[in-house]
Amino acid sequence: MLFVLIALWSIAAIVWLSDRRTAINRWLGAVAFSGGAGALAAVLDMQWLPAAANAGMNEVAQQLLYRLQAASSLLSYYGLPYAFLMFALAYRPVRMPRQLQHIMPFLLFIPILGCLMFTPYYTEVYPITFKVVVWWAAPYILYGTVQVLLKQQMHAAFSRTHWIVCSAVLPPVLFCMIMNYVLPSFGMLRMWIYNTWIVSFGVVIFFVGLFTYGFMGVRVMVDRRRFDSTLKAVTSGTAILNHAIKNDAGKIRLFSEKMKAYAIESDQQELLADVETVLQASRHLQDMLQRVHRRTEDLELRLEAANPALLIEQSLKPYIPVLGNIKLHTSLSEGWICRIDSAQVSEALGNIVANALEAMKGNGELHVRFTETKRELVIEVRDTGPGMDKRLAKKVLEPFYTTKSGSDTNFGLGLPYVYHVMRKHKGMLQLRSKLGGGTSVFMTFPKRNVKAEKTSAISPRGSEVHG
Repeated sequence: MLFVLIALWSIAAIVWLSDRRTAINRWLGAVAFSGGAGALAAVLDMQWLPAAANAGMNEVAQQLLYRLQAASSLLSYYGLPYAFLMFALAYRPVRMPRQLQHIMPFLLFIPILGCLMFTPYYTEVYPITFKVVVWWAAPYILYGTVQVLLKQQMHAAFSRTHWIVCSAVLPPVLFCMIMNYVLPSFGMLRMWIYNTWIVSFGVVIFFVGLFTYGFMGVRVMVDRRRFDSTLKAVTSGTAILNHAIKNDAGKIRLFSEKMKAYAIESDQQELLADVETVLQASRHLQDMLQRVHRRTEDLELRLEAANPALLIEQSLKPYIPVLGNIKLHTSLSEGWICRIDSAQVSEALGNIVANALEAMKGNGELHVRFTETKRELVIEVRDTGPGMDKRLAKKVLEPFYTTKSGSDTNFGLGLPYVYHVMRKHKGMLQLRSKLGGGTSVFMTFPKRNVKAEKTSAISPRGSEVHG
């Protein structure tokens, strides 16, 4: 049980620290914490309290440990079904009036309050009145399970994460429902000792999912912080480099112009040609440096009301003449207005489209979709190119990493720039790719952060363009 305690509370800490503002993460962390509280009660009951008695610990200290055991046990029995149902309602929200939505947590807490007030107090044999608690705890867990299973994924690429959530959370919670509530209500007590194996299974699934695909945004958080720190270092470095080289390049240009004037005045053609070479090199150096600096400098957003569907259409127009044999399919949800930096978002989308076209080398299909979920607006760009393996897909967001060769104008800053734009909009950039199966890039804007508003109920507009 000590392993279960450490594992569950570690999961709670990881989930809470990943994004404390998200209701899904808050309640999922509460589920893990409640389960860990039950493990703490078991450890106190089977190990620490007997050890304290054998060691001759004074009565006051033993009484404190007993009260901690009682509090932990009650937190687990009452907290687990409540936290799980709240997690399920956050994971797959139910349509209800806003006022009812605000008071729902209090309404669902009423059975717990009733049990605390009107059922017998805690004892080691009967920590709760199982025959009463089972009538609300089991429905809470069963309804929550149905809610989670019925969650519809807007994009097939995200379904893997959903099923990891189902595999890691649902089996342990359902098993605990049977062992902690249903069987004890029939007089089969202390069945919780069998929870260890199924909880361990859920813990393994959690950590495998965390480090392989990501879990509830946790891996996204780890990658995001790594990219943020890398971009910050690159931004600082290029700013210093830009300042230093710009000054020296200015001096080179100034004295070169003087030498050029002297060469013209004295009619020294060979010297004039050499000076022109130096001037051209200094201009090229400054141009290259400015390109890097523009892509890595800290962006200052100029927010304005924009129609995302129209913005996407305008961003795609310059690429239509170079499609070649590539078919462009668009499906754009109409009627949305949101506050974004149109210029930055358009350039970011252009970077993604340019990468997709280059990957397909003149043949294939490019799908651009603008869709909505309950809380987000999503731009998806999917190509039918060669795709990437996992190792390469993890590196493409790193500044200066590029797979393109033979060009001194590509610095590997396209996707890092897109990531930078999305972070400034408090959104998210996700990339899903499979070797031989193409690549999908998702630009996700939280509706709340971009103040998205639906202005009409126009049906999605789609089109197909041949190069």
